[in-house]
Amino acid sequence: MKFVSWNVNGLRAIAGKGFADIFKAFDADCFCLQETKLQAGQIDLDFEGYRSHFNYAERKGYSGTAIYSRLPELSVTNGIGCPEHDTEGRVITIDLGGCYLVDVYTPNSQNELARLDYRMQWETAFADYLHRLDMVKPVVVCGDLNVAHCEIDLANPSRNRRNAGFTDEERSAMSSLLACGFIDTFRHMHPDLAGAYSWWSYRGNARAKNVGWRIDYFLVSERLAPKIVKAAIHDDVVGSDHCPVSLELDI
Repeated sequence: MKFVSWNVNGLRAIAGKGFADIFKAFDADCFCLQETKLQAGQIDLDFEGYRSHFNYAERKGYSGTAIYSRLPELSVTNGIGCPEHDTEGRVITIDLGGCYLVDVYTPNSQNELARLDYRMQWETAFADYLHRLDMVKPVVVCGDLNVAHCEIDLANPSRNRRNAGFTDEERSAMSSLLACGFIDTFRHMHPDLAGAYSWWSYRGNARAKNVGWRIDYFLVSERLAPKIVKAAIHDDVVGSDHCPVSLELDI
C-alpha cells in the first residue's frame, strides 16, 4: 500500500498549480490532504478510480481535511467523537479492513501561544482516540501534526524554543504518543538524517535556503513496523508551504 499526505494550504488554490498532475504521478492508494480551506460544493475535483471523503470546518475558508482512496473502505468517520474538537474538520478515519487510516490536521498553538491550552486538550483527546482504534486493529496516522518533535526536525531549534510547534508541551505530547505504541516512520527509516523538512515559511526565502521544519508525519502502530517499506519527504514538489510526505507498507 502506498499512502501520501500533503497540507495543501488551500485545495482550490493548489488545483490551479498542477495538483492533478502531481496526484497522478504519485499513484497512491490513499492520498490525504490537510488545510483544504473549503466547504461542500466549492470544488469539483475527482480522479478516476478514487472515492473522495471530505471533512469541512464550520468556519468558512478554514482548516479541513480530505482523503482520496482507491482502496475499499468498510467505514468512513469524521471527527474523533468529541463535540468540542469536531467543528474544525480536522480528522477523517477510514477503515481499510486490515488497518485504520487517520488523516489529521492538528491545531496550531498560534502566535504568542494563544491556543496552546486548547492544543494540549486536543492532544489528550486525539491520543485517546488513537488508542481506542489501536485496540481494535493497527493504525496508520498521517498529516500535519504541527510539531517538530526533536531538534533534528527543524533548522534553528535554539531560536524557536517556546515558539508554536516547538514548545516543551507539544514535544512532550508527541513523545508520549510514541511511547504508548506508535512509530514515527520517517525517523524509524532515517534516524540520523538532518535537513529533512516538510514545511518552510514564506518569509526570507526559507525554502530555497532549506530553513524548515519537519511537522508532517506518518505514524503507525508498533506492530506495523516490520511492514514499513519506505518513508519519504518529497521536498521537490511545490505549490504549498508544505511538501508531500509518503509511506509504503507491505500489507
